[in-house]
Amino acid sequence: MKDKKALAELVCRQIRDIAPDADTEQLDPNEDMREALDLDSMDFLRLIEALSRKLEVTIPEVDFSHITQLSKMVDYLSARLSADA
Repeated sequence: MKDKKALAELVCRQIRDIAPDADTEQLDPNEDMREALDLDSMDFLRLIEALSRKLEVTIPEVDFSHITQLSKMVDYLSARLSADA
């Protein structure tokens, strides 16, 4: 799944699974998801873990702070998937 639109939809779906009240429809792709959607550190960690499992990619903890925006997370995941292919 290298299509960025599909990746964005997957990320939003995973967010809604973790935080059902999160309004991902109104999320600005360049806004910090944790702040915009009121995700705490455990929610964010569960999101990372869910995406790692679904996409079968390893996301090192050192990268977490670089992927807090939807746009950056999608770019990051796309690059990881391309590198693993």
